[in-house]
Amino acid sequence: MPELPEVEVVKKSLINKTQNLIVKAVKINDGRLRYKIDRNKIKKIIGLKFKKISRRSKYLLFFFNKDVVMLVHLGMTGKFFFVNRKRTKYKTSFYYDINEDKDKKHDRIIFNLSNNQKLIYNDVRKFGFIKFIQRASLEQNAHLKHLGPEPMSAKFNIGYFKDYTTGKERNIKNILMDQKFISGLGNIYVNEILFLSGVKPVKKIKKLTDVEIKKIIKFTKKIISKAIILGGSSIKDFSSSSGKKGSFQQYFNVYGKKGENCPKVKCEGMIKKIVVSNRASFFCNKCQK
Repeated sequence: MPELPEVEVVKKSLINKTQNLIVKAVKINDGRLRYKIDRNKIKKIIGLKFKKISRRSKYLLFFFNKDVVMLVHLGMTGKFFFVNRKRTKYKTSFYYDINEDKDKKHDRIIFNLSNNQKLIYNDVRKFGFIKFIQRASLEQNAHLKHLGPEPMSAKFNIGYFKDYTTGKERNIKNILMDQKFISGLGNIYVNEILFLSGVKPVKKIKKLTDVEIKKIIKFTKKIISKAIILGGSSIKDFSSSSGKKGSFQQYFNVYGKKGENCPKVKCEGMIKKIVVSNRASFFCNKCQK
């Protein structure tokens, strides 16, 4: 599932391409996404102009004039393609490649834009969704109103961490995956954060020291920032064939590395795999306490 860094990369890749373009027509090939597309609402964006794109947690928000907002969640396999007036097709993330034969049958919605350009929403498994809401109702939207602070925000600090977790009996992996506590983190990055912090995923929150909490916060910000930067450097040329150059996947320390030696110098541990909160968890059996 796309996590915060990938969604941020998609946002950055689309901002300059779509800004001030007008929606001329919308073609719905298959509106049966996680929530069925409201055909009446989607038709109302015809004639509207893209003003900006932002991100909240793992959600994309496309702002149009007349205070209309298109809220998008990519689900497991959702992606956007952009087609310019020369009919050159660009991907918007380094996580997937362009394959014309396979892509076309999964193109769910096509936005025909001014200057003969197109924005295509493609989704193989159809777990993503697109909704249309008014800007004034954003803060009370059911998908957004309970989200915790962004990992990179100043609000995610030791004071907030301790206030939120005091009295809770949960383990650290579970709480970091909780979008109400901190928004945007997913399984991959939580594994990497806990490894660099030297904390086992099953460790109870109440047993964390202040030093460990500070490390978790520090490495959360560091890893998310690095992943976004690597993604950004990989999408300078969206037409590249592999699309994986600079991917954060090349820098995994523990995720997917069961049975390998710990990458830390002088650590003689081995990467183990367990299941925590129904998710695969990878950790070093020596240096994570």
